[in-house]
Amino acid sequence: MADEIYVGNAGVDAPEERGWLLGRFMPEGDPRHSTDVEIKWGTHPPGDTRAEWVRGEHRTALLVLISGRFRMEFPGRDVVLSKQGDYVVWGRGVDHSWYAEEASVVMTVRWPSIPGYKVESAS
Repeated sequence: MADEIYVGNAGVDAPEERGWLLGRFMPEGDPRHSTDVEIKWGTHPPGDTRAEWVRGEHRTALLVLISGRFRMEFPGRDVVLSKQGDYVVWGRGVDHSWYAEEASVVMTVRWPSIPGYKVESAS
C-alpha cells in the first residue's frame, strides 16, 4: 500500500520537474505517474514571463490563481487573474503565454498527458 500513496509538498517537489507534480513524465509505478492528466504548481516572481508562446497546443488546460496577480495571454485577448480562485480554461489548439504581474502562485491542470512533450527553458 505504501507504494500507492505519495505525500509531498508542492513547493518542495515542483522545482524538480519545472513545476509539474503529476503526469506521464513521472516514473512508472510512482503514484504521480498519469497518462490522463498533468498538474503543475507554478511559483512566479514579479515580471516572470513565459520564454515563448505555446503554439498548436494539443491539450485542454485549467489555470487557477492561488495568490498574486497573473496574466494569461491569448491571441487577441488577455485575461488577468487577480483574486484567489480566479481561473481560466482554454481548449486544444489555443496558443497562449503568460506574465506574472505580481509574485504569483498558480496551479495548472492539463489533459491528456502527452509523451515527450517538453518546452525547453530559456536558459
